Parts: sequence; C-alpha cells; structure tokens
Amino acid sequence: MDLITTTADLSAACARLAQHPVITVDTEFLRETTYYPLLCVVQLASPDEAVVIDALAVGIDLKPFFALMADEKVLKVFHAARQDIEIIWHRAGIVPHPIFDTQVAAMVLGYGDSIAYDQLVERITGHRPDKTHRFTDWSRRPLSHEQVHYAEADVTHLRDVFAALDADLKKRGRSDWVSEEMEILTSPKTYDFHPERAWERLKTRVRKPKELAVLIEVAAWREQEAQSRDVPRSRVMKDDAVGDIATHAPTSIEKLGGLRSLPKGFERSKWGSDIVAAVQRGLARDPAALPKLEKPRNNSNGAAIVELLKVLLRMTSERHAVASKVIATVDDLEQIAADDEADVAALQGWRRELFGEAALALKHGRLALAIEKGRVVRVDRT
Repeated sequence: MDLITTTADLSAACARLAQHPVITVDTEFLRETTYYPLLCVVQLASPDEAVVIDALAVGIDLKPFFALMADEKVLKVFHAARQDIEIIWHRAGIVPHPIFDTQVAAMVLGYGDSIAYDQLVERITGHRPDKTHRFTDWSRRPLSHEQVHYAEADVTHLRDVFAALDADLKKRGRSDWVSEEMEILTSPKTYDFHPERAWERLKTRVRKPKELAVLIEVAAWREQEAQSRDVPRSRVMKDDAVGDIATHAPTSIEKLGGLRSLPKGFERSKWGSDIVAAVQRGLARDPAALPKLEKPRNNSNGAAIVELLKVLLRMTSERHAVASKVIATVDDLEQIAADDEADVAALQGWRRELFGEAALALKHGRLALAIEKGRVVRVDRT
C-alpha cells in the first residue's frame, strides 16, 4: 500500500474516513529521549480502507487528521488510548471525542487487567499479530514496506476487536460502564498537566508540611526544566534526588553538595543555584495553603479489613467476569477501610452497585465471607 506523505493525500483520506460512523486509530511514537512524545506514524481504518500516514514527512500538515479526531460524528476506536490522546492533545490542543478504548472494554468484560493488544487480537480473532516491529525505531526514514504493513495491521485487526467487544457489551448491558470511563479519558483535565502538580507523580513520602512545600517547588522546577529542554525528567534529576532534597531542604550550594543522591559536583552546575532557589521558595510558602498531607490511618483493624476487601473484590471480579483492577485499586480498598464516604471510584456509579455496597456491608458486619465446597461465598447477615 502507499504511504501518505502529503497534506493533499491526507486531507482526501480523512474526508473519506469522516463518512463512516466508526474508525480505528493507532499511532507510533518515540519518547525515550524526549519529554514530549515524538509522533512518527498515524494509522487509520474504516470498514472500507486502511491508511498509514508518515507524520514526519517533509511539509506535511496534520490538521486534517486533528480535525477528524475532533469530529463528533465519528467514533474513534483506540487500544490503550491515553498515550495516543496525550500526543494529540500536545500537538493540537484537542482531545479526540467520542472515543472507545478496547483495553478498557476488555477489562469490563473480564479479559484481565490491562490486556496487551496482541493478546486481545489473538483471543478474539484467533490471529496472532506479527510482533517483529514492535520495538522498531519509527523515526528512521525511509519506512520499509514491512513496517508499513505492520502499522496497517494494527488498525485492521482493531476493527474486528471493536465489533466483538461492542456486541458483547451490549449483550451484557455494560456499554454504559465503558462510557463512564471514556468521559474520564476524554476530559482535558486528564492531560492538562501543570508543573505545580508534578510532585503528585512521585512515590516519595513526605511527613511534614515543610518537606511537602520543598517537594512541590523542586518537582515543579524539574518539570519545567524537562519541558524546556524536551528531555525525560530523569535526565534532569532522578526521583530519589528530588525526594532527598525535599527531606533535607539544602539552603546553600554547600549543603546541596552534601547530598549523596546527587552526582558529585552537580551543585556547581548551572542548575545548583536554581535548586537552592526552589528550596527557598518552598520554605517560604504558607503551610496553611499547602495540599493536605494524608494522615496515617489509626484503625488498628485497617489492615485486616483491607485483606477481607481484597477477597471480596476477587470474588466479585470472578463472579461478574470483570477485571479487578477496573473495579477497585488497593488504594481504594484502604480508603474504604478508613472512611465510608471515601471519594473513590469504587463507591461511585456501577462500581458501587457491583462492589462498593457489598464492601461497606462487609466492613460493618452486614455481610460475611465463608468457604463452601472450596469456594468463597458471601453470606448476608441480618
């Protein structure tokens, strides 16, 4: 097949695709050495055709593609859509809508947690996708015929996967479940990421408001630096170093140089003074205006409750053929154990009906778990 390398051909292809109510979409990109993903290839398919677009072709304007992504009359089908949408958001400032994510649908239908695309294709169609070019360098040109064929296959198989999942969702009455998840995926808030919130990505645990304030400022500085240089965050500073700085709050170049988590001599680089300035900004922040630190949960039986909730979750997952991950996370269970009114997805919408109400009943003794013929069963108590 021909590779689309001109704006005219792209515009014509997108006009044809826009005549269909459903299309499938995939992208190939690189982000190992950059902060922002580098879009290399775009694949699109309707029931009539499949097209592969060279997003790096000289002079090509991707506006027709972005317009198609924003077309409310066309349902865009992705697999594991978040990174694809992130790229489109960064390049065009739009979030594709409406969309359907086959990975989310598969979890709702019991195919397991975050099933890979090739595994889903094989389970639904019986076809085993070629994995040869999965880790290819999509930025190198020219693209080979084999690469283009591989890219095309991604969206042609996706048509069959979507048709099967969509039919199954309707049969089981779960289409609305997926629609709820798509509203989250298509919310601009999901992708409009500000440096001030960069600290939320870190697994570093801080215990004092002062430490949190410094963490917020240093993480924000690193995020801005990575964005301006278009390099991964870790190229600027490792996560453990950010946490170390938050804990020790070095207010001088000399104190910064005493941290073992930083490379020797780092404090004398052009970024040393920037980090010290970030620390000082953090220390100057009003503690009352900081996000609230999560307090340790004092429930002495909390761990035991969480373990029981895990059993209930697994039982619910197996009984209804829904991936446990899409029903509730361990963090959800911990919050439910501590607070009946916890603001977690597991206590909202279809999840509450499927699991949340039973979780609260188990927590308060209105429901018990027992073993019957080698299986865990629920026992309602009055």
